[in-house]
Amino acid sequence: MPTPWFEEEIARALAPLLPAISVEVLPQIDSTSSELMRRAREGRQAPVLLAAERQLAGRGRMGRPWQSAQAELEPASLTFSLGLPLAPRDWSGLSLAVGVSVAESLDPGNSVGLGLKWPNDLWLDGRKLGGILIETALLQPELAERYLVVGIGINIGPRPAEGLSTAPAWLQEWRADATPGTVLRDLVPALVRDVQLFDARGFVPFAPRFASRDILRGREVRLADGTEGHCEGVGWGGELLLRTADGTKTITSSEVSVRWKE
Repeated sequence: MPTPWFEEEIARALAPLLPAISVEVLPQIDSTSSELMRRAREGRQAPVLLAAERQLAGRGRMGRPWQSAQAELEPASLTFSLGLPLAPRDWSGLSLAVGVSVAESLDPGNSVGLGLKWPNDLWLDGRKLGGILIETALLQPELAERYLVVGIGINIGPRPAEGLSTAPAWLQEWRADATPGTVLRDLVPALVRDVQLFDARGFVPFAPRFASRDILRGREVRLADGTEGHCEGVGWGGELLLRTADGTKTITSSEVSVRWKE
């Protein structure tokens, strides 16, 4: 039997939040985020939740590939994208806010220590569980409105470590009955509510929630350009705060790679 995806149940849960949203699950696609960006550029700008059982050309931050894993009987990972028009006053910190929402849904109460690595990764015990990619397409320049696409990939079951810089973590390590469909059903309503909260209030209400799961705070870290320093967490706009020999630096670009020093 194919794994259930609960499309109708998810659509009912989302209807009070986004009345016009459609929920789609495809057997295979290059990238759910690429598909929603294509639709937005074609003028199809209604809210959509698009999941795929298999993703062949998923993209992570800085152009890195992210392919879904396939187990013998069902997908071993969850890959999906949420698309909707949005016009916050400040987009800064959105990927962090999304990370907070997903982490809290997967690990309520921080009981297993699921952490967040600035700016967009979910980590458990030094291993990556999932990632987030934020993309936008401009809709109405005079209103600063854009079509937001939030792409999320989460390891549900075990996957090989070949070709990865760190061994992966997976959700079934602490939620043995998790499937892509149940995880999608459980986290998406909270995700939509949090995106709408960000739209209204920005990153500020998420800052303390992020701080409680920040795995870089208090560590000695190194940026891709060789800059080293002591991570002091994130600011109220989601910027990374790094204390260096030359003073405190504020890192705002999501295209910066950050690693902690062993």
